[in-house]
Amino acid sequence: MAEGISVSLPLRVDPIDGLYGLNKNIKDLAEQNLKMVILTSPGERMMIPEFGVGIRKYLFEQNVGGTLETIKNNISAQVSKYLPYITLKELLVFSPRVQGTRTAETDNTRLSIVIKYHIPAANIVSNLTIPVTI
Repeated sequence: MAEGISVSLPLRVDPIDGLYGLNKNIKDLAEQNLKMVILTSPGERMMIPEFGVGIRKYLFEQNVGGTLETIKNNISAQVSKYLPYITLKELLVFSPRVQGTRTAETDNTRLSIVIKYHIPAANIVSNLTIPVTI
């Protein structure tokens, strides 16, 4: 019988784990949980209607510093409330540069969320980058 910490999302059949793939370590579980907090829209999770940043709600917002700061603040608040075992060391929300240009043009249709986090109980420090097309 396969062993793991939790079911890996999205659900998938795994040749080793069986019917569902499993998260094997705390780092994978923490990264899955961070992605869920960022990608879930408020009201989408049963019994916890305020859960989630809802990054997709920013689809038609202006991609300016104030919006990016709002996203950053929402991520920080959600992580501290729902993932208290994770300490955010650094959180960057920005538009990446346009590929193939010499100038510093940014691609305003994309966001990059870079999170440096620490899990004190397991002494884990790691980085997670989440690219978002808006």
